[in-house]
Amino acid sequence: MTFFKKNGWLITLAVIALLFPLILPNQYFIQIGILIGIWSIAVYGLNLITGYIGQLSLAHAGFFAIGAYSLGLLTLNAGIPFWAAFFLSLAITAVFGLLIGLVALRTKSHFFAIYTMSVGFLIYLVIYKWDELTGGVRGLIGISAPDGIGPVTFQSITSQYYFVIFFLLVTIFLMRRIVHSLLGRTFTAIRNSEDLAKTIGISVMKNKLLAFVLSSVFAGLAGILYASYIRFLGPEIAYIEVAFEILLYLLVGGIGTLAGPLVGTIIVVTLTQSLQFLEEYRMLIFGPIVVLLILFYPQGIVGQYYMWKMKRNFKKKPSIHTGKENSVKEARS
Repeated sequence: MTFFKKNGWLITLAVIALLFPLILPNQYFIQIGILIGIWSIAVYGLNLITGYIGQLSLAHAGFFAIGAYSLGLLTLNAGIPFWAAFFLSLAITAVFGLLIGLVALRTKSHFFAIYTMSVGFLIYLVIYKWDELTGGVRGLIGISAPDGIGPVTFQSITSQYYFVIFFLLVTIFLMRRIVHSLLGRTFTAIRNSEDLAKTIGISVMKNKLLAFVLSSVFAGLAGILYASYIRFLGPEIAYIEVAFEILLYLLVGGIGTLAGPLVGTIIVVTLTQSLQFLEEYRMLIFGPIVVLLILFYPQGIVGQYYMWKMKRNFKKKPSIHTGKENSVKEARS
């Protein structure tokens, strides 16, 4: 019973995700579900470094592109089987995350954000200009779909949906384990005060680097899934605009919350797709809606819900002073 109380929302999410193609067997809605799953994984990666360490990284579009292009180049140019390329791409993204993090984490606050934004733009330029390797503006075409596992294949749109949802659920499960572990509490302590964390013996640089590498791996995983689904890559996936879109998903959902990345991605992606019929004018409606959300829900939708819940629980608790006053009245009577 305790297990279901602690993991109720995750179990509910899994059930809804599994039944979604049966409830709405429309290919368009399933495609939106796939995109939501892919971008949610990238946002969870950003949430780890930004929400729990307190460092705003704008290089996530770059790591997303590294994962995607690694898979594409390994399968197309090197002829490596999909699953071997899958894990190699994760390893390549982790190495880049480690090397970039070693330098980036020596900076703080807005300097860190500026540095990571510059790194992200540099990755975009490399992809755009290095025609011999990345194909430049032509991109990579014909990336292979995931290889089947035994009798299970990933050729249909529904099977690809379940493929992405599996990794989304694994991501949420791992994030939940990290956040509620000693490591997660260490990250939170660093976010609250680096100096205080140092005084109690926490290795700040080591833990920040670990969080940065893990966040880059999640972004790389999202890029790998994107490449295997779209099967075409262009340099625009590494552009700085993508990094700000990922940040937007996190801001709307709620920074530093477990459900925030998923909620924010669902809302923004669904809203964007709903306004596609307006073409270039859709930003005239979408922009003010997002601004209003951020103005009235500065903690994000999930963060605001937690704040409301805490206030409600606080009001329900009987005050100590009220209890004392009642005791005095009873004694006098």
